[in-house]
Amino acid sequence: MTQSMTGFARGSVTTGTQTVTVECRSVNSRFLDVQFRMPDALRECETVLREQVGNAFSRGKLELTIRTHDKASSAPATIDQERLGALRSAFSAIAEVFPESNMPDQLSIMLAPGVLAEQAADSEALQSATSEALRACLSELREQRLSEGKKLALMVEERCVAIRAQLDALKAQLPQLLAAHRQKLLSRLAALDIEADPKRLEEEIVYVLQRADVEEEMDRLGAHLDAIESALNGDAPCGRRLDFLMQELNREANTLSSKSTALSTTNTSVEFKVLIEQMREQIQNIE
Repeated sequence: MTQSMTGFARGSVTTGTQTVTVECRSVNSRFLDVQFRMPDALRECETVLREQVGNAFSRGKLELTIRTHDKASSAPATIDQERLGALRSAFSAIAEVFPESNMPDQLSIMLAPGVLAEQAADSEALQSATSEALRACLSELREQRLSEGKKLALMVEERCVAIRAQLDALKAQLPQLLAAHRQKLLSRLAALDIEADPKRLEEEIVYVLQRADVEEEMDRLGAHLDAIESALNGDAPCGRRLDFLMQELNREANTLSSKSTALSTTNTSVEFKVLIEQMREQIQNIE
């Protein structure tokens, strides 16, 4: 199904004393670009979290913020007596060398690394809660991207219908346009007032008309429109394929314009380009 690459989602999980909240902001990108902001305690499982994101999406820039809260951390911290004794010995040695130096106050000692021994968090439970919260966040983000993708697909399909309608109208006019072009060539030749071999003249006219024939371009335009509709209705991500098809549509529209022998054909090719550009802008948002 067609997915957008933009969205925002949040997932939160509480297990025991731990609460993990994951927020994800997704924007357009040519490739899958995942950026994490998380506590250092979760850095060791970043590879696993990235794999989760990669299994859910194939394109887009995803900025994920992970916040954790452990209710057990509110319990009183204990003092590491061994670390405190080591600091006291160090202070005494410093005082002997620098007797005029001031001793640190109690708050400075308490903030020294290793003095306060906090309860160690359950690493395995924290990682499990984070994975579950990320799964919930990605599920919500996927729903948002699918919903936005349906709207984008509808916009693209409407413009495909408009191009096909103009293409059918041009096909119906083609015999008349070729006849008018042939008559124009004959009129210009008559204005020159010269004698020409009828057989040779007919061959040259046929050659000129063949160069101005746009049936092949119109057939390819129709085939590309079929491919776009097929990609939009498929299950695989189609953004890159649609972007390529926009290039092909634009190429055929340019060829149609260069072969134009009438103002109506030129106007049709210009309208094609306008509709193609509108589709291209929407397709930049599709995964």
